[in-house]
Order: sequence, then structure tokens, then C-alpha cells
Amino acid sequence: MKTLLETLTAGAAYLGKHGVPEARLNMEHLLAHVLECRRLDLYLRFNDPVSDADLEALRPLTRRRAEGTPLQHLLGTVEFAGLELVSDHRALIPRPETEHLVQHLLETSSPPPAEVLDVGCGSGCIGLSLAHHWKEAGSRVTLVDVSEEALDLTRLNASRLGLDAVRIVRSDLLDRIDGSFDLIVSNPPYIPSGEIPSLSREVRQDPHLALDGGADGLDLVRRLLPEAMQHLKPSGKLALELGHDQADAVQALAQALDFRDIEVLPDWAGVRRFVLATAPAPSPLPPTSIN
Repeated sequence: MKTLLETLTAGAAYLGKHGVPEARLNMEHLLAHVLECRRLDLYLRFNDPVSDADLEALRPLTRRRAEGTPLQHLLGTVEFAGLELVSDHRALIPRPETEHLVQHLLETSSPPPAEVLDVGCGSGCIGLSLAHHWKEAGSRVTLVDVSEEALDLTRLNASRLGLDAVRIVRSDLLDRIDGSFDLIVSNPPYIPSGEIPSLSREVRQDPHLALDGGADGLDLVRRLLPEAMQHLKPSGKLALELGHDQADAVQALAQALDFRDIEVLPDWAGVRRFVLATAPAPSPLPPTSIN
């Protein structure tokens, strides 16, 4: 009977041979998943035998990971902003860059906005994270997506997190949205169509609809900016996640629509990834003449 360390070493070698990045880490996650323990607990159990039943459960997971199935889909969940979210083929896998945007909003929004809209919510990672952390402040969060499959996943994650008060709406951007918001946030599809075939095999398993941003990646952003302006309260905030080379173009688009206080922020890797902008404040009333 193989020990845990032997199983881990053999599996990592197999994944590495098939081009899986961070093969050892991936194998640790898969083995911990099968053994129903924390990944770090494996280091205390290297000499333990792995049962035949556990090996049988591990083999198909290892094979599918070698074939390019994303690790998050095999594990079924992903950690995001301190929450555990279900992750599968129905929506884009939540990524660290998006978590960075959420953390920035949580740290800089004081007081928390009363009305929040997450456009193109996918798994719900942005909107549900904000709803969870701003629950005590009474923030009302609406999540929209054009994909009914993605919305099913959002509903599942909302239920698991006990966030039954969020509003979930099927809408093509803001077509079916009424009202105005203090914060509109979005991680829209921004990959140029021609670059999609060159993405990693794991990323290509995300829904095409969640990736394809048109010829230059900005088709959805060009539609979203004017729609967001119409649905932001005076001095309301817009926060966007973008591709690595799109910030300057989006900044110019926002300026042309009279957004103000536009800033570009880097992600953890230093990539200029996020554009934040503010809707105009209401015009001051003209002074009243005194006779």
C-alpha cells in the first residue's frame, strides 16, 4: 500500500509531465480533497498509508486535471475574500485580481454604499462578497448577468452564504435594471476575440460569453459606461476590472462621458488593472438675489 508521500510524489510527477503548472501544489489540493483534510495536514501524515478506496477516488481527479480541467472545478469550491464559493463550468472562476478589487472597495468605502449593483456577476463573487461584508450596514446589493446558468450559480452561492436578501436579475448589462445606485462594479468580458484561442486550456474552459470582449476586448465596456452613468446617483462610484493593457483606453472613454475623479489602480502584480470613476455631483443652485 502506497504512503501519502509516495502518492503525492507520483501524482505531482504525472501532472508535471502533462504540463500542469504548480503540479505539486495541485496534487496536494486533490489529495487533501479526497482525504477530507486541510492541505497543510498532509505534511503531518506523509508516512500514512493511502487506502485503495481513496486511490480509486483520486485517480480520475488526477487524470482530469492532467487533461486541463481547472482545479477549482475538481474541488468544487474556491476561497474568495474570506468566503467559500461554489465554482464550476457555469461561470468564470473567481481570480485573485478580482479579489483585490473587492478588498479595495471594502477598505475605501466609508460609509458602505446603500445601493450596490454587480454587472456580469458570474459566480456572484463580487456582489456576494460586498453583501456579506456590508450586511450589518444594510447595503442592498443587486446582481445581474445575461447568462441564466451563471445566475443559477449565483443563487446557489447566495443561499450557501445566507444572503437571501440580495436581488438577482437576468439582464443584458443594465437593460432590465431600474433605479439608481451608489456603486456599480463590474468585471466584464474583456479578452479580445482573437486572443481567446491562445489562452491556457484551463481558462478556455470558462464560458466563452464570460471571456469574449470583441475585437479589442472593450465592446461590453463601451456599452456599460453610458448605461452606468444613467444609473448612478450623483457622485456615485463606478469600479471596473480590465485587461492588462486597457486602462488608458477606458479612462479616455470615461472622461468623454464626463465621469470625474478617474483613477487607475494596479493589481497585486503591479498591472494597471482597475479603473474607478465618479459620476458628476448635482449642479449647485444659482444664488438667490436679495432685493
